[in-house]
Amino acid sequence: MIARIVVVPKPVVNDPQGVTVRQGLALLGFGEVTEVRVGKYIEVRLDATSERAARERVDAMCSRLLANHVIEDYHFELEHESKGAMR
Repeated sequence: MIARIVVVPKPVVNDPQGVTVRQGLALLGFGEVTEVRVGKYIEVRLDATSERAARERVDAMCSRLLANHVIEDYHFELEHESKGAMR
């Protein structure tokens, strides 16, 4: 199973990286962009007995290490790997 995890700064947290990217986009002519939030994308491949078990484990990974719950939010999706998939 593959977990695709997205971690982003909470809306109330200042995001200087996002501000810099927004300003750069404006300089390149993308003036319609009003806000950019910069975060992390993480893929985790795991063996789990069920989707529920995988969800619980990935949620624990996020809350204990991958995301700082004080300043970041996270969400993830799970995808079942096909048996013949290359690793």
